[in-house]
Amino acid sequence: MDRQELEAALREQFGDEDDLAAVVARQARDLADARQFEADFDDELTVETVVRNLRDAPEDYSLVERWNWWLGALDLSHGGYARFSVRPDVDTRS
Repeated sequence: MDRQELEAALREQFGDEDDLAAVVARQARDLADARQFEADFDDELTVETVVRNLRDAPEDYSLVERWNWWLGALDLSHGGYARFSVRPDVDTRS
């Protein structure tokens, strides 16, 4: 999965006032590199997969809340996904 492609898709789909799309895209890339999603679902993690699942989150959720909501569901069903979550107070400058 291309991190920059995902970042652009996240910005387009969900907006991004605080530049958190880059943070979520980085975590998604780390998740893809870990191959945990691939092992659990016998499918590779794609930009489309991430965007589709984040769209399922409650409408009033921010991008980070959507990402953490989806990872929470994955963690409940399969375990081991919490490490890819994003803290809401993340510093986007580092």
